[in-house]
Amino acid sequence: MKRSIRDLTLAGRRVFIRVDFNVPIKGGTIGDDTRIRASLPTIQHALDAGASCVILASHLGRPKGKPNSDMSLRPVAARLQEILKRPVEFAKDCIGPAAEVAVARAQASGAGSSAGTSAGGSGASRVVLLENLRFHPEEEKDDPAFAKALAKLADVYVNDAFGAAHRAHASVHAIVSLMPEAGAGLLMENELKYLGSALSHPEHPFVAVIGGAKVSDKIEVIENLIARVDRLLIGGAMAYTFFKAQGKPVGRSLVEDNKLDAARGIMARAKSRGLQFMLPIDHVVAATLPAVKGAEGPADVQTETLRVDDAAIGDRMGLDIGPETARAYAAALGDAKTVIWNGPMGVFEIDAFAQGTMAVARAVADVRGTTIVGGGDSIAAVKKAGIADRVTHISTGGGASLEFLGGRTLPGVAVLPDAS
Repeated sequence: MKRSIRDLTLAGRRVFIRVDFNVPIKGGTIGDDTRIRASLPTIQHALDAGASCVILASHLGRPKGKPNSDMSLRPVAARLQEILKRPVEFAKDCIGPAAEVAVARAQASGAGSSAGTSAGGSGASRVVLLENLRFHPEEEKDDPAFAKALAKLADVYVNDAFGAAHRAHASVHAIVSLMPEAGAGLLMENELKYLGSALSHPEHPFVAVIGGAKVSDKIEVIENLIARVDRLLIGGAMAYTFFKAQGKPVGRSLVEDNKLDAARGIMARAKSRGLQFMLPIDHVVAATLPAVKGAEGPADVQTETLRVDDAAIGDRMGLDIGPETARAYAAALGDAKTVIWNGPMGVFEIDAFAQGTMAVARAVADVRGTTIVGGGDSIAAVKKAGIADRVTHISTGGGASLEFLGGRTLPGVAVLPDAS
């Protein structure tokens, strides 16, 4: 267990919160504000606890160490202001005079306000969003001098950016030892609680559903879960690497030929452990994908449902699990007490290939136990299925979630002090 923001003294102090506001922005418009909303409980907790100033820092995109107007966090500041219903100061830089002036201005606007949700009234800011950390190359180099410049802005450090915790960058790693007090934010706390519990002491039956495009992205996760789960359900394009390893026809489906031995090894380990390792029984195939994602219905593309050992796939591609597989996977999830789902069952963005993913989403929602969904595509899938509110925990961690589930130590977590 890591020290929590709940354990820190925040009243009258400047609180630096590393958030993950790496949201999709096009033409200055935010496409999805899920990550912004995910850190609201931590931000509000700091305000309610009487922090004199809440300083938010995040990266956005990959600007390659220099300013890029397309990756500015200014639109995020505007959106956060709307959600918080209080002014948010935007600093034109994350260190130096611009940042220091913005912090001083926000702190002064809230001076004399009492702690509480409405502390300082609508005119009190007390919240600053710094410009993109990655506009400085030193951030990704974990540079001590850059970390010192960030630390200079605040009195307390909180990491609420689980999605960046797998990177040893200055704002999540080097800065921690420079701060008098440090701890995990509420989002970080939840991620560690649910993902950690699933790996260390899950309730059984424990079922993992792993999908997505590539086996290479999920090898560590699968290998780490083999020793823990009771059933492992594989879907998505990654299934075709396993099929080819078994000598089944795959047509033009996506296959990683350099991972065939890895696939054979995974299946052998699953068998030796007596694990129920499930691959699709049938699949939906097509010769082409519609040019535009989101095209509706099978009328836009000719599809056929085949058994996975049917050579009639020819030169077509497998693009979704079939109805028989969907029923088998739903049955395998029926008595589960712990479920981890990462990766869709097919190209769910296109309705003709969404039925398998939607069926799995509904089955996960019906589980009477702890359900954890991670990965951007899986999150989009549960939203499309309308069952997001029936999932115990939705992980916003992305790559960090995969590394954590794969058994790796996350630098941004390891450096945080343990709870006393």
